[in-house]
Amino acid sequence: MTIASRILGKLAKLPKAETYKIDVHRDVKVSMPDGIVLLADHHIPRGGENYPLLLCRSPYGRRGLYGIAMARLFAERGFQVFIQSCRGTFGSEGDFTCLSHEREDGLATIEWLNKQDWFPSKFGTVGGSYLGYTQWAIADQAGSELKAIAPTITTSTFTKQFYMGESFSLEGHLGWCLDIKDVKDSKMSMMSSRNFRFFGRMSKMERTMMKLPLVDLDQMAEGKRISSWQDFIRHSEPPYEKWQSTDRIDKVSGVTAHVCLQSGWWDIFLPWMMEDYNLLKTAGHQPYLTIGPWAHSDIAGIAEGIRQTLAWHIAHLKNDHSVIREAPVRVFVMGSEQDWREFPEWPPPEMKVEKWYLQSGFGLAKDPPSPSDPDRYRYDPADPTPNLGGAVMGGRNKSQDNRKLESRSDVLVYTSQPLDRDLVIIGPVSAVIYIRSSLEHTDLYARLCDVDQDGRSMNITDGLQRLRPNRPSPEADGSIRVSIELWPTAYRFKKGNCIRLQVSSGAHPRWARNTGSGEPIATATELFIADQEIWHDPDHPSAIALPVN
Repeated sequence: MTIASRILGKLAKLPKAETYKIDVHRDVKVSMPDGIVLLADHHIPRGGENYPLLLCRSPYGRRGLYGIAMARLFAERGFQVFIQSCRGTFGSEGDFTCLSHEREDGLATIEWLNKQDWFPSKFGTVGGSYLGYTQWAIADQAGSELKAIAPTITTSTFTKQFYMGESFSLEGHLGWCLDIKDVKDSKMSMMSSRNFRFFGRMSKMERTMMKLPLVDLDQMAEGKRISSWQDFIRHSEPPYEKWQSTDRIDKVSGVTAHVCLQSGWWDIFLPWMMEDYNLLKTAGHQPYLTIGPWAHSDIAGIAEGIRQTLAWHIAHLKNDHSVIREAPVRVFVMGSEQDWREFPEWPPPEMKVEKWYLQSGFGLAKDPPSPSDPDRYRYDPADPTPNLGGAVMGGRNKSQDNRKLESRSDVLVYTSQPLDRDLVIIGPVSAVIYIRSSLEHTDLYARLCDVDQDGRSMNITDGLQRLRPNRPSPEADGSIRVSIELWPTAYRFKKGNCIRLQVSSGAHPRWARNTGSGEPIATATELFIADQEIWHDPDHPSAIALPVN
């Protein structure tokens, strides 16, 4: 463990350890109010127990690489770390139900900690993804002893990521459910157990995800029901009542601890982390925000998250603010070599919105469109428009050459003239597209790309919106004005390159295909072809709004 922590600490570019002598109390029992016992490991730098405390609550185990990254690296740098397995995972009693017990169990754990003679009277929280959610679950009610939190690659509101645009995040959640299905009986951690097989079974998953109904995919993949999958898929219709009690977005403004947020432009939770940031700012807080060129599971992004978390807790639990930067916001501008920029807030105050309109002849320009006929394509859910790259959990994520995708007849592309200068965009991206469909139930997908001088079309950001009867309401001519929020981004289009907007009706299996039948997502089996018209004329000015800096 010491050799591994030294290697990981060096790879993560952490400051030199204060000590490599750590005492670990294993399988510490913490009783919940309902009698369930959760297990934790308590890491203590040898020489005393008055070090500030970090709490980490995880469904992925307490040992192996997780134990090093989430506990030992911090303990070696002068923190006690109490890393606890969530209910129903890695030795903790009860049954794991995604999100459902984290608030009550987390607050009960804090109450238990406060009664221990080694509790140092102040603490912080650490962890990313689900471990970040466990921080948000308790942050508003943890008491004045909670001084700082550092939720990375996460958000306070998982529901919006589950069902983005009222669709369903199929690929990521099926893979996650298959990976986490046996955590109750596992001994080490996800990264050291047979459960962590997501990246090794993509071909099998791809075949499974083409089948219907979605409610049976767990049986098709594993031969049995998986409770997490059943929860996700059976509660996939608005207003998502099951998940309303687990979302913590309405509590974010009430968090008084210092908050450090870190993510990547290709992270699955990014848009909603930005919501958390904006809620904190509106409430008068000063959160820190770092966004780099990473996807959800990128090693470089995880290492940066550990660095940021360590510095944040040194500043707020050890009162050494020299280790954190002055500017609250730091972002990487993609499309460049090493262009990190710092700002006082997000979005950058000097940002201006520039609209680029769809034109006849599949053009894209800043001039409003002239009178023209709509463009047409046919979407067949039996051969759904595939996803390529973007903010996905694993496999081919981030930026990919989209030319093969754009050659499909169910994808329209609108391209600008070559740029006469570099164009830098930093901020939120949105699109308004006017569509008329032969079906009341369909999806609309928009993707922004950069076309280089060799013709490569590289995706930058995208978003999807599901259409239902009268949501949105059609105009008198039958067209529907659809607003799509794309992932926020920071990107440099180089002089001579072109801006491109893709328009289609899906990105399967990243998001579950719209069958067109109006049946619930979980049980739909009938497939209906949609004939789509995309309008771009003075009365229907379809456009993408870019945050130009």
